[in-house]
Amino acid sequence: QVQLVESGGGLVQAGGSLRLSCAASGDTICISAMGWYRQAPGKERELVAAITSGGSTNYADSVKGRFTISRDNAKNTLYLQMNSLKPEDTAVYYCNAYTVPCVGYCSRGQDYWGQGTQVTVSS
Repeated sequence: QVQLVESGGGLVQAGGSLRLSCAASGDTICISAMGWYRQAPGKERELVAAITSGGSTNYADSVKGRFTISRDNAKNTLYLQMNSLKPEDTAVYYCNAYTVPCVGYCSRGQDYWGQGTQVTVSS
């Protein structure tokens, strides 16, 4: 089992920056990948950025060059640095962790989600 706790959301003006954090606890040894998703009202939840345990990253086209995902394995914490924010970035942002089977810990691979944090960018 994995628990995810997010922080860092808030209200910022266009062009500003914000850093989201996601602290993972529990069977973190089983986490193979983590990511950030977002969902705006009336829209589907979409992947913003993801990172594997090996450090490979993937970004949505809309945030490339502006957002940076990183992970501190020692602290079991995921980050999303958001720069040059735009009003269209306004959404609820969710932290996600994917686990794989680990002997003595996780019996199967599954997804875990944070509670979500609101990011609002004013024009």
